[in-house]
Order: sequence, then structure tokens, then C-alpha cells
Amino acid sequence: MTLRRIALLFLLATALPVHALKAQDGEVLDEIVAVVGDYIILQSDVDGMVLGVMQQNQMAWSEELWSEALTQLVNEKVMVIHAKRDTNLVVTDQQVDQMLDAQIGQIQQQVGGQARLEELYGKSLLEVKADLREEYRDRLLADELRRQKLSSIKATPTDVREWFDLIPADSLPVIPDLVRVSHIVKLPEVTQEARDEAREIISTIRDSVIAGVSQFEDMAQAFSDDPGSAANGGLYEDMGLDEVVPEFAAVASRSPIGTISRIFETQFGLHFLRVNARRGDRIDYNHILITFDDRKVDDAPAVAKLATLRDSIMTKGASFEALAREESEEDLSKAQGGRVSDPASGERNLYVEALGGMWQRTLSALEIGDISEPAEVLLLDGRRAWHIVRLDDRIASHRVDIETDYELIEQRALQDKQTRIMETWIQELRTSVYIDFRGNAKEMGLANN
Repeated sequence: MTLRRIALLFLLATALPVHALKAQDGEVLDEIVAVVGDYIILQSDVDGMVLGVMQQNQMAWSEELWSEALTQLVNEKVMVIHAKRDTNLVVTDQQVDQMLDAQIGQIQQQVGGQARLEELYGKSLLEVKADLREEYRDRLLADELRRQKLSSIKATPTDVREWFDLIPADSLPVIPDLVRVSHIVKLPEVTQEARDEAREIISTIRDSVIAGVSQFEDMAQAFSDDPGSAANGGLYEDMGLDEVVPEFAAVASRSPIGTISRIFETQFGLHFLRVNARRGDRIDYNHILITFDDRKVDDAPAVAKLATLRDSIMTKGASFEALAREESEEDLSKAQGGRVSDPASGERNLYVEALGGMWQRTLSALEIGDISEPAEVLLLDGRRAWHIVRLDDRIASHRVDIETDYELIEQRALQDKQTRIMETWIQELRTSVYIDFRGNAKEMGLANN
């Protein structure tokens, strides 16, 4: 049974409809729909994938959707078979464990925790992991084979031009207003009243956990201010120490496994944690965060410091980039000399409409090269701060043009080229693998090799 099927069983238990399962009528609940080499694909595997697509994209069930899902699963097994034939591809046990732990953690959240997962599977968590280890090793091998093939595909300037020329002029999309910006960020000072209040709350919680009066997970769900983990009892799994702030990493790296740490402070507030497992520089842990009351902070020092920095740049010729690296308190842009970029894509051109009202008000009065007066801002992690903003460029709304939007067009052209080449390649790989469609798949007329 795969994790996909575990999730499917949980979703079925909550009365979500799946077209292909009709056990109420006495029909077979599950069956083999394809054999790929030595691998079998069950109808429930396909149904689980279809259900996920339906929910994510708000689509209705269709035979076409089911057939596409089956094709994707077949192609994945074909990739695995060819990856195993390639003796140059290597996947380590550590890579398997990291992927397996992360995926099981996600499924636990979906089904309601470890106990519910073990109930659905009928085995302990260790046994579940043992059953699924080879499946995930196969997946990593296929991913590596796919990655190597994709990395060999490039889009030349000729490819980009030819791809762009195929798009009718009246079909070219219109890009909204864009900006490139840099900023220097300062956080308000936490007052002693807010600091004392937060410490009193977190100390009470920690004392209750240490005394055994309360469970760590229960207190995290009830009181933690971390939106990413509170609902899951403060749990994070397979986190790298380089993925957390240095103050957090320093405590997490030294805490004995299973013990409750001291209370410590980061830029987010006060924490304590329990490390559950450690694998090199990767850890599983639960933590509780109590933030400082942002109504009890002093903005004046941050505003005054930013005004001084702005004056140094405007009148004394100081480098904006150097001051950002030295003084800014927002880590992502600080490392880039203040340059703001999309954290997901790394793109520097940002849609004005997506920046939010605070940014828009600050930028509305700026010309290219101007630096704003200190202004309030809400950071991506939800913290309230102050910043000075430099408008590096402004690109007015326009229809896509290859001269001004080459990078965007190049990205789309490369994606299209990769898709076409990968589709041809997978068809070639399929010719040397035994594939046999059965049951529902055969009734749909899917051809065997």
C-alpha cells in the first residue's frame, strides 16, 4: 500500500466521492490496471492521484483525467526501470531517509497524526517506513535520471526567437506594472513590558511540560504563535540547521535528544524546543514560540536609525548596498545588499499589485533612484517593521516584448522545449519496457507495448 493510497483511504473516510470505487454495489474495490516490468499499478493508486488533482484544481472526474493519471504512473515506473539500468546513478540511504521522513510527515498532517497513520496502515511507523523505503529509493533514482536529462536541454537565442514568433501578436499577454526595489529594514524595539509578559507566558508553559502536567504537543497546539507548526503540536521534521536562524540552530544543535531546552530568544520571539532525532545537521523537533506583543514596542529608535542611514546615503555618499548588508534586519534582502526578490523564484521584477498597500503607498511618490523616508512595512514572515526603500527600476504595464522581457520569454521557451523533448524521450524509453494494461485501463482502450 502506498502513501497515496493511505491518503485516499482517509479522504474516502471523510465522504469525498471517487468515481471509480463502487464497493457499495458489491464490485471489486481494487484491481491491477497495469504491469510495468516487475511493477504493478493498482486502480487505487490511479484513483488517489486523480482525487488529488480534482481537489487541487477543482476539476470534475473524467476518463481523460483518469487515463492521464495512469499514463503518468506508468511513465514513472518506466523511468525507475531505466534508472536502475544506469549504473552511474547513485542514491544514498541518507537521501532516502530525508525524503521518506518529509513525505510521511506531510501524510501525518493530512490524516491527523502518527497514531491515525498507524491505524490506517495497520503497522507501526517504523514498519511503515521499512515498507516504503524501496519505493522512495526508486522515486529518487527516477528523479535523478530526469534531472540529468533536463539539465542537458538548453534554449538557444534562436529557440527563444522561434518560440516567440509562433505566438500571434494579439495573443501575447499583458504584463502588469513591475518594479525593482531595494530596502534597509529595522525592527521596532521590544519594550521591557512586552518582553516580561512573553517570558512569563512561556515559562509557565515550559514548567507545565517539564512537570508532566501537560504534553508538549498539546501546549504547542493551544499556545504556540508559530503558524507553521502549532496545529501539528509544534512539530518540524527533517529540518536542516542552516534552514533556521542562527540562535535557534545554536540551541537545537546542542540539546540532548528528548530533553526540553532552555528558553531562548530569536528575532521571532521566545522559544523552547525538544529535539526528537538528529541525523548529521538535520533534525526532527517540536518547539513552542511566544511572540512579543507588537502593540508594546517602541518604533522611534528604528525610525531614527533609518533616517540617519538615509542621510548618510543622500548627503555623504554612503553605499546603500554596504549599509544594507551591515544594518538591515531582514535576512533575505540583507544578503543581497538590500535587493528585494521573489523568495520562490528569485525574480527581481516584482508585480506592484502583489506587493500590498504599504509598499504601494511608499513607492507611489518615488522616481527611479529615489530613496523613501522611513515607512512602515509588513515583512513576508508577518513581522511589522520599518524600512527605507530605493526604487531601482519601474516597468510600466505592457504587452510582452522580446526586447524588454527576454528572460521571461526564455524561461517559457525552455519549459516548452523541455516538455517536448521529455515527451519524445519517455516514449522511446517505453519501447524497451514490458507494459501490460488490464482491467479498467484495458476497457478504456489503452494500448500495450
